[in-house]
Amino acid sequence: MPEVIGIRFKPVTKIYYFRPPDVELKFGEPVIVYTTHGEELGWVASEAKVVPDSKIKGMLKDVLRRADPLDLMSLQEYHCQEPAALEECKTRAEELGLAMKVLKAEYAYDGSRILFSFSAEQRIDFRELVRVLVRSLRTRVEMRQVGARDESKAVSGYGKCGRPLCCSSWLTEFHSVSIRMAKNQKLPLAHEEISGQCGRFLCCLAYEDKFYTEMKMIMPSVGTIVHTPEGMSKIKGLNIIKQTVIVETEQDTIVELP
Repeated sequence: MPEVIGIRFKPVTKIYYFRPPDVELKFGEPVIVYTTHGEELGWVASEAKVVPDSKIKGMLKDVLRRADPLDLMSLQEYHCQEPAALEECKTRAEELGLAMKVLKAEYAYDGSRILFSFSAEQRIDFRELVRVLVRSLRTRVEMRQVGARDESKAVSGYGKCGRPLCCSSWLTEFHSVSIRMAKNQKLPLAHEEISGQCGRFLCCLAYEDKFYTEMKMIMPSVGTIVHTPEGMSKIKGLNIIKQTVIVETEQDTIVELP
């Protein structure tokens, strides 16, 4: 089993595994790592540990060194240039008549490249846009088309609950969410009631789904005939949160019982 160290590149994002260096690195330390896109600056999110081979996807790349104060200063300087670069990309895309929504600009820590994230209803031929941006920004330009959920994560906002969106405040990975989860929790099935800012099913539908599923396995099924203090009764419904059952008695009365 390989020894790895976990690195995170941005807050509220996935942790990636790398081959640890010879020196000991502590949680939160900034480091320079080698990725498929070149060198990147990230932070130690989990210290060196041994993990099963099944946790490793592809070849492990190296942590090259600790980031020094000059690296961090460079990162901050280029971070300050991102809003202007974002506006430049939006302007150029509009001039070229591209039906795309440019969401975010992210410079590499050393300014060697910039990544623009965008959303669009269909595939976009952005080759001319890249050529124009390379001339104006004088660095390597990469474009990444993202889906609706990633768009909400990038722009942030507030959910129906009044709290910051889960995807932009703490959720590091998206998980599958289905209409079955809403049905399982007896929620209104109207699209606008169970959809988030992204237009997809609310991520929070998955949070309590396991609890509802487990409780339904313990509690009697709807339609079951049971003996109660009211006599023989038929289960008409379940209240999972209160862990009670709604029954219909032989006298045709509806009673809620623990």
